[in-house]
Formats: sequence, structure tokens, C-alpha cells
Amino acid sequence: MSTRRIAVLSAGLSNPSSTRMLADRLAAATAKHLGERDIAVEVDVFELRDYAHDITNNLLTGFAPPALESMINAVVSADAVIAVTPIFSTSYSGLFKSFIDVLDPDALSGKPVLIGANAGTARHSLAIDYAIRPLFTYLHAEPVSTGVFAASSDWGASGDQVAPLGERIERGARELAEAIARREPARNEDPFDPANYLGEGRSFGHLLGGLAGE
Repeated sequence: MSTRRIAVLSAGLSNPSSTRMLADRLAAATAKHLGERDIAVEVDVFELRDYAHDITNNLLTGFAPPALESMINAVVSADAVIAVTPIFSTSYSGLFKSFIDVLDPDALSGKPVLIGANAGTARHSLAIDYAIRPLFTYLHAEPVSTGVFAASSDWGASGDQVAPLGERIERGARELAEAIARREPARNEDPFDPANYLGEGRSFGHLLGGLAGE
């Protein structure tokens, strides 16, 4: 049985949060579908709120503190990413975008991504397609067709007027599992060599900070 690694990014600000609940359900469903293909899974979950100060320092100085550098390495060297953000003011959260901003622009190139988002009302569901998906497309990642949005009502008995949340989770997870299964496992490279995950031919400050010598 082969083993693949999935990095899960949860950008919720509260603890506990519905963002983390959605991330956990997406990860569990993906692991189930991969298990049906005899593919074992290692899942690393990262709460971006735990790295908020390090992300800000990285943006200000161009250098990633050790904990953030280790987390970035785990994310960009994974076989796939599950990224879930709350929707604020009709788009992804500032914390979520700030983390994306410290990555090298090529760090997620070709990587399968399952997008998730949550908000208080289903009126924000289109944010997945007009805000989050274009962001990952710009980074040359490969987001799967189904993005999973959860409104507050989805966690209760009533749900929304589309497919139930459980069905959407299963569909997105199945698509991500299929994308992972089609790819060769990620190489197990030296985690302390920034060139392995942030691109070659860049300055050391750019490698750690994802900044272009501004």
C-alpha cells in the first residue's frame, strides 16, 4: 500500500471553528476514498491562526521564522492540499491571503487542491469560484472541480436548497482522491533545502519569504 501526504490549511479565527470542522470532514472523506484505492494517507492539519504572528513577521522582514518555515515545507511538499477559509466581506480571509502571500509563486504549481469555504449565509457561496479558485489558478495549482461551501444552516437540520453538505463533501473528496491517485507520490527531499520547495535561482530572502526583493 502506497502512502500519500495531504496538508490541510484551516484559516478559521475562533477555536473551535466551523472552518476547522469543514476541513476535518474534507480530510476524513478524502482519506476514505484513497483507502478504497489501497492508498494510505498521512494528514497534517495546520491552523493558520497559530502562525498569524509569524506570517506577519515574514511579510515585514522577508524571512520565515522556524515554525512557519517548517509548516511551509510540509504544505508545499505534500501530495495535495485541502484549503478552507471563512468568507469575510465576500472573499477569503486576510489571514488566508497573507499566508498565500508568503509562499513562492511557484510553490504549489501542479498540486491538487480541494477548496472549502464557510460563512453565515449561502449568499457567499460564489466566493469559491470568483475569489478562491482564481487565486489557486494564478499559482498554477490544480483545484478540483468541486469546491465545498458550508453555510451556518448546513450544520443544522435544515441545510440549504442545494445538495446536502455531506454529498458535496463526498463529491469534492472523491475528486481530490482521484487527482492524487493519478499522480506519482511526492519526492521525499531534504526539508532543510529551501530550493526543494521554493524554487531555484532566487535570493535567500526570497526563498524564505516569498518576496521579490522589494
